[in-house]
Amino acid sequence: MRLSHAQRNQLRKRAAREAAAAPVQSMAGATTYELQLLQLAQDRARLKQIQSEQGKAELKRQLLPAYEPYVEGVLSAGQGAQDEVLTTLMVWCMDAGDYRSALDIAEYVLRHGLLMPDRFARTTGCLVAEEIANAALKAQKAGGTFDLAVLERTQELTAEQDMPDEARAKLLLATGRATLDGEAPGLPRLLIGIDLLKRAIDLHSSCGGKKDLERAERLLKNIAAETSAAAD
Repeated sequence: MRLSHAQRNQLRKRAAREAAAAPVQSMAGATTYELQLLQLAQDRARLKQIQSEQGKAELKRQLLPAYEPYVEGVLSAGQGAQDEVLTTLMVWCMDAGDYRSALDIAEYVLRHGLLMPDRFARTTGCLVAEEIANAALKAQKAGGTFDLAVLERTQELTAEQDMPDEARAKLLLATGRATLDGEAPGLPRLLIGIDLLKRAIDLHSSCGGKKDLERAERLLKNIAAETSAAAD
């Protein structure tokens, strides 16, 4: 059901009040939280009716706006209480391609050390890094681009998070490729991209970045040769 502007505003305010007053351990028992949890269960049931991953993603895009007032309220005033609604919506935002909203939630979730629901096998930091890296690598493999700012923010948010080397290598590789995207990335970006690719390969030699690194290093040599010739 679509909420009116006034209803959305009231929901945001209630969520903020309850999040600010909730014990650090959990949001369980807060009225607005319990209602959102119930709505989430109903929406998850709808998602289970769909087999297509693209179909699920499209439905999530349609469902997410209804949760925005709750998310805004918790992020503005929350004290870090465990919140299954918030952590689930973070993943839904990634699935729906709304990476900036996902990272807004991730910043709060990681800062307060919130745990993922039991159905998610990975730690929060690993999930955030790997899901966004996978999305970027998929786009890049298809010949497309991915928002470098999203990858850089993901790097920043997950820098201190423990995760398998392979997962971090994916994020470094995707960020390196995005940094080098374009015909002439320029010397500063070229050096940054090379460093990112080297770090990815060092963490996981089979990450797939060796050819990217070879191309980048050839370009660096060409720039060095051109600079030397111009100086003569």
